[in-house]
Amino acid sequence: MQVHPSISSADAAYDAQMIRQYNRKRRIKSNIPTNPRSRIHPKRGRPRWFDPTLYKERGAIERFFSWIEAFKKIVPRYERYEHSFLGLIHLACAIMIWRVMG
Repeated sequence: MQVHPSISSADAAYDAQMIRQYNRKRRIKSNIPTNPRSRIHPKRGRPRWFDPTLYKERGAIERFFSWIEAFKKIVPRYERYEHSFLGLIHLACAIMIWRVMG
């Protein structure tokens, strides 16, 4: 069973018509702020959907991935089997929680 996201959050660098159309075809809402540098003249009409509170949660996810990259065995995915790889992810998360909790 595949699970598809309902909302995709990205930074303003991904504010492109192709990305928004790709997400729209798959019924995924694009939570992307409008990039002011990508338009010479501001677009008229209905503004694009953007939820700033949901966008702030993206920072926690970005921090998680930067922390997990500190574990050198996880980044290139040396493990052959998915359950071994997920075991390493769980171990890395436990170590991160242990470090934070002190």
